[in-house]
Amino acid sequence: MTLHLIKLCVGAESVEDLANWQQKRLAPLKKKGKPLELQHVTRQMPKRRDELLDGGSLYWVIKGQLAVRQKLIDLRPVTREGVPHCAIVYDPELVLLLRRPHGPFQGWRYLQAKDTPPDARSFKGAKGLPPELTAELAELGLL
Repeated sequence: MTLHLIKLCVGAESVEDLANWQQKRLAPLKKKGKPLELQHVTRQMPKRRDELLDGGSLYWVIKGQLAVRQKLIDLRPVTREGVPHCAIVYDPELVLLLRRPHGPFQGWRYLQAKDTPPDARSFKGAKGLPPELTAELAELGLL
C-alpha cells in the first residue's frame, strides 16, 4: 500500500519560491550531466521505505497549506559529520494540489494515501499560468 511523506517547506512564501529554489539546486547537476533529482537530508530514516517507494510522494506544506507534491525516488543513507542521516530523494516535477490547511509540526510525518488532497486538475488553456493563480483557481474549484 502506498504511503507518503509530508514536510514543512520552511522559508518558501509560495510554490513559485520552492520552484525557483529547486531550479537553482538542479542547475549544477544539469551542467555536470548528473541525474536531475533533488534531495532533502533529514536525521531520521523512515522505517516504511517499501511503502513510500511504491508510488509515494513528498507533500510540501507552504504557509500553512498543503500545496504541492513531488514523487519520491529513493531514501538513501548518508553521513553528515560522522552522524547517519537519510537523503529523501525526489523528482523535480511539482504537482499542484487542491490546497488544504495543515498545522505546523517538526521534521517529516507519514501521510496515508486516504488523507492526501487531490491534484489540481489542468484545463485547456491553463498551460503557462503562474503556480499561484493555478492554485487559487483550483482552490475555488475552477480547475
